[in-house]
Amino acid sequence: MKRLIKFVAKTIVLTALLIITVLLAWAYQSRGMPALQVWHTVVLENEFTARNATPQTTLQDYLAQEDRLFDELQEKVYQAAGADDGWIYSRYRTGGPQDPAWPQQNWNRTFELVPDEIRAGALLMHGLTDSPYSLRRVAEILYAKGFYVLGLRMPGHGTVPAALTRVSSDDWVAASRIGARHVRERIGPGLPFVVAGYSNGGGLSVKYALDSLSDPDLPIPNRVLLFSPEIGIAPLAGVANAHKLLSFMPYFAKFKWLSIVPEYDPFKYNSFPKNAAQEAWEVTAQVQTQMQETRDAGLYKGFPNVVTFLSWTDSTVSTAETIDRLYGQLENEGSELIVFDVNRFDQIKAFIPAANASPLLRLKDRTDLPYRLTVVTNTGSDSRQVGQRTKARHSNEIETLPMSLEWPREVYSLSHVAIPFAADDPVYGNGQAKSGAYAGLPLGSLHPRGETRLLTAPLDQLMRLRHNPFFGYIEQRMNTEIDAAYGRGAKAVD
Repeated sequence: MKRLIKFVAKTIVLTALLIITVLLAWAYQSRGMPALQVWHTVVLENEFTARNATPQTTLQDYLAQEDRLFDELQEKVYQAAGADDGWIYSRYRTGGPQDPAWPQQNWNRTFELVPDEIRAGALLMHGLTDSPYSLRRVAEILYAKGFYVLGLRMPGHGTVPAALTRVSSDDWVAASRIGARHVRERIGPGLPFVVAGYSNGGGLSVKYALDSLSDPDLPIPNRVLLFSPEIGIAPLAGVANAHKLLSFMPYFAKFKWLSIVPEYDPFKYNSFPKNAAQEAWEVTAQVQTQMQETRDAGLYKGFPNVVTFLSWTDSTVSTAETIDRLYGQLENEGSELIVFDVNRFDQIKAFIPAANASPLLRLKDRTDLPYRLTVVTNTGSDSRQVGQRTKARHSNEIETLPMSLEWPREVYSLSHVAIPFAADDPVYGNGQAKSGAYAGLPLGSLHPRGETRLLTAPLDQLMRLRHNPFFGYIEQRMNTEIDAAYGRGAKAVD
C-alpha cells in the first residue's frame, strides 16, 4: 500500500511538473508575438455585463450604455490612435478606408429595421469576434418580408479585441434575454417571433430557445434560424483560460492571446484572446447539458422548428455536433438541416480528404432522421454545377432538383465565415459590389500571391473564403420558409 501511495504521489508531482513546464514554454513562446497596441490593452468601463442586468432592464437601457461605451471608445482609442498616425488600413484610423463609422450606419452597433407594417419580429445574434454587420443581409431579407428586426451587438464586440479578454458568456446570455423581451414587446403577443444566430450567436440562439421552455418570463420563439452554429468546438477551448496562471504578469501579457494581428477588418476582430475561446466553449457546454436535461424533463417537444445552413467542412465549429447533438435529438416536425457539401469536381477532389465522406452518403440509408435533410452538392463528378438533394423526415427517398448555380473556379469548399455573406457584399464579397459607403479593402476578393513569411497578416486569414457563392439559394429558401410559415409578405428593401 505504501508503494502504491508513493507511486500515485510521484505520478501526480511529475504530471504537475510537466503541465507547468509546457505552460511556461508556451508563455515564453508568446513573447515572440507582435507588439500589443492600445486596442489590445485598453479597458472600456462602459461595456454591458450581466451584473448590469435585471428583469426590468430594457433595450433603451442597453442602448444608452452602448452610447456611453462608444463615446469612451472614441476617447480612449480613436483619439489616442489619431487620424494620421499608424497603419493606413487600421480600423482605428479615423477617416481611414477601414473606418467602420459609415455615414448612414456604424454596423458595429446594435441596429433596428422597422417596416411600415410589422408582420413578425426577429432577434439576430452575431458570432464571436464579429459584429451585427455579419447578419446584415439576413436582416434585410427578413425586413423585406415585414419583420421588425433587432440586430443586437453582443457584449465585448464592435469595439476593441481587448474587450474579449474580460467578457463572460453570462454577459451574452443576459443581453440575448433583453433583446428577446424587447422584440416580443415591440411586435405584440400575437405575431411570430424568430431568433436567428450565426456561429457563437447560433449557440446562444439555441440556448435561449432552451431557456425559454422552462422560464415563463422568456418569450418562446416560433422558429430558430441558424448559420454555421456553434454547438460544439474543440475541447481544448475549455482550458484556454489556463493562461491566467501567468498572464497577469506584465512579462507574459501576450500570453492572453492566441493571435495578435493587425486590425484591418472594420467589422471583425482579427486578434483573438484565449478568454474568447473559453467563453465560447462555456456556451457549447451549457447548450449540450441543457439539451439532455430538457429531454429528460419531457420538454423537448416544445422546442421550436429550426432551420440551419452550414458547411460540411468547418475549421471553427464541429459540424458533427450540430448534426448529432442538436438535429439528432429533435422531436418537432418542421426542422431542416441544409448542408453545403465540398466541391466534388474530379480535378480537385483528390486534394480534399473530406471529399471521401459525403453528408448524404453518411445519412442516406437512415430512415429515422427526425428532420428534413438537404445537401447542396455537385450534380456530377465531371461538373462544377450544383443541385440540391433532399430527404424528407423519416424517409429513405432522395429527391434531386437542379439549380442554376455552380462552383466558382478555384473554390473547393465554403467556410465557416462565408455562410451568411452574399457574393456582392461590399466588404467580404468578390469585389463586384455596387459602389456605396464602403471604399476600403475588398477583403473577400484578396488573393495574395508571393513569397511565404512576408505578410503581416496570416496567409490563411487572407485566403479563407469570406462570402457564399450560393447565398442566393439561402435567400430563396428563407423567403420560401417565411411564406410557408407566415404567409406572403410585404415590400422590398430599397
